[in-house]
Amino acid sequence: MTDSEYLLTGDEVRDWETLMFLYNSAIKEINTKIEILRGEFQITHHYNPIEHVTWRLKSAKSIVRKLRREGHETDIASMQQYLNDIAGIRIVCSFTSDIYKIADMISNQDDIKVLIIKNYIASPKANGYKSYHMIVTVPIFLAEGPVDTKVEIQIRTIAMDFWASLEHKIYYKFEGAAPDYIKDELAACAKMINALDDRMLSLNEAIQALTGEGSAEGE
Repeated sequence: MTDSEYLLTGDEVRDWETLMFLYNSAIKEINTKIEILRGEFQITHHYNPIEHVTWRLKSAKSIVRKLRREGHETDIASMQQYLNDIAGIRIVCSFTSDIYKIADMISNQDDIKVLIIKNYIASPKANGYKSYHMIVTVPIFLAEGPVDTKVEIQIRTIAMDFWASLEHKIYYKFEGAAPDYIKDELAACAKMINALDDRMLSLNEAIQALTGEGSAEGE
């Protein structure tokens, strides 16, 4: 079964393909912006706050599951209205302070509109998850004119990304119903990750004070 067949049949297939083209194009647009900002930051501040960037398009199967789980119709209109994370970009950086610098740089782009911010760093989830989420739109210029397209941007440190990746794998094995002692261990690990991030940030600030540089990372 193809992706489109999870949601629609017949003439609607073209609408599906157009929509996924828009989401894919939006990812490319924002990736390009991030690369430019990355280069500018390197030239201006002599260090790169971004370790790496990944992206993904949610599959039709995942889209249908999420719509059903949230009690919505499994059609294109519901996708566009209720789902903000069909197109997703994850930015991994070195230090917690870099997260806000990157978020500001993205927000200051004239053609990017910030719709929603979820700061799970200031207010972590109950399981210990920490990350900075932005739902934005970016215009995709088609022959008939621009189409504002939603993208979810997640910004987190290396340590946060390490914890979140392993937590996801563990919960996937238990299909979301992990034993309590596993949940407790993950929560304890999240506290350790948070302490590590705080210590690494303090260390970096101490190095900056001693050397007068913008970051511990060189050219």
